[in-house]
Amino acid sequence: MSTQNEKPQDELDNIPQNEDQAYASLPDETIEAITDALEEEQHEIVDQHIADMSNADFSDLLEKITPDERQQILEKYSDNIDADVYSEMDEDVRKSILEAMPPKQVAEILDDLDSDDAVDLTENLDEDFRTDVTEHLSAKTKAALEEGLSFPEDSAGRMMQREFVAIPQFWTVGQTIDYLRDSSNDLPEDFSDIFIVSQTHHIVREIPLSRCIRSKRSTKLEDLTLDSVHPIPAALDQEDAAHIFRRENITSAPVVDEDKRLIGVITVDDIVDVIDEEAEEDILKLGGVEQSDIYSAVWTTSLLRFKWLFVNLLTAILASAVISLFDATIEELVALAVLMPIVASMGGNAGTQALTIAIRAIATKELSKTNAWRIVGKETMVGTINGSAFAIIAGILAALWFQNIMLGGVIAAAMMINLIVAGLCGAGIPIALNRMGSDPAVSSTVVLTTVTDVIGFFAFLGLAAIFLMP
Repeated sequence: MSTQNEKPQDELDNIPQNEDQAYASLPDETIEAITDALEEEQHEIVDQHIADMSNADFSDLLEKITPDERQQILEKYSDNIDADVYSEMDEDVRKSILEAMPPKQVAEILDDLDSDDAVDLTENLDEDFRTDVTEHLSAKTKAALEEGLSFPEDSAGRMMQREFVAIPQFWTVGQTIDYLRDSSNDLPEDFSDIFIVSQTHHIVREIPLSRCIRSKRSTKLEDLTLDSVHPIPAALDQEDAAHIFRRENITSAPVVDEDKRLIGVITVDDIVDVIDEEAEEDILKLGGVEQSDIYSAVWTTSLLRFKWLFVNLLTAILASAVISLFDATIEELVALAVLMPIVASMGGNAGTQALTIAIRAIATKELSKTNAWRIVGKETMVGTINGSAFAIIAGILAALWFQNIMLGGVIAAAMMINLIVAGLCGAGIPIALNRMGSDPAVSSTVVLTTVTDVIGFFAFLGLAAIFLMP
């Protein structure tokens, strides 16, 4: 005898059996089984695996297999692939897949998507191909794409969904519920908030759907305890929109045009993608990489990375030039060449710690004019404390290693100087770059590394020239 809470056996079979499987992406074993079946032309095995896949898993599969294997699957299953599979996919892989399709087929995919996902899919397509696709779109999707692409890249207008629920403020709860149940109305498939608008389509308030359902039919919307509204300008940067969601703890927000009229809605699932994208972007920039290029062509990846490697070469030459000023000193005391990397490395690592904290604080809006220099002061003090501790450690080790107390004192003083500078510059450089309108995640690391290397070498070798040379 089954109970109400029992699940069908086929659903139970799909439940992950261990914690790793529950949180992982498509298992490598599954991908290998599919690729082996493709190679051996065992199409029934491929059919079985693909039939059980979610959209996210299917997207994973298409990303991780080779282009030839991907082509085989697309040739057989492209007509049956859910449009949402493409919206889950890496941009480079998606672009190569879509641009290999006939424009009419791509248009059919876009017509099946929400407007925000349709804009996301088309914005990176080649302009000529996008024009061909547009000719086959429905009037509704075409209008949504034209409006979405008219907004700046990475803006709220680009990511907003144009399907939303807007209700006149004089309606009752009963009228609202009847309207929502009417299948002839063009409503979004999923929504959590209802927006109350004036006759001029200016947003007045918003009501959570749950609150509307729990109220009596005769209740007027204007009599409900309405939530405050957090309208987002269409031209606002998506990172700032994400900050509003994080600060206000909301699940959706209306998007308004220059005249403050409601034109769309941003939902929390899109914001999660933005937060992930912005975090990934900052991490990549800290490493001198402009974008994730795991699926990019070799030549494209090489060109993207070349300029930052070239900048690093120039900074390395600058550090080497400082060392060359003291070549006579190094020739007299070879121990200096052994100990030099320690001073520079410690300064670079200490500075990177402060730099990471500062960039994160800037990205999350935790750092402003009010507390900027307080943060710089704190990091400088941290550099002073750690500098003192490691100066003692390095000084003792160097003195014992080379049987030279004066050498220990020199490296201790240089370590102290470099870690103080590292704390000061690690926090100060990103703040200064941000004030100048530059992205601190892009160039802070290069500038900081140059500063700590130059100061470290100059302090160590300069002090050695003064106190160790006859």
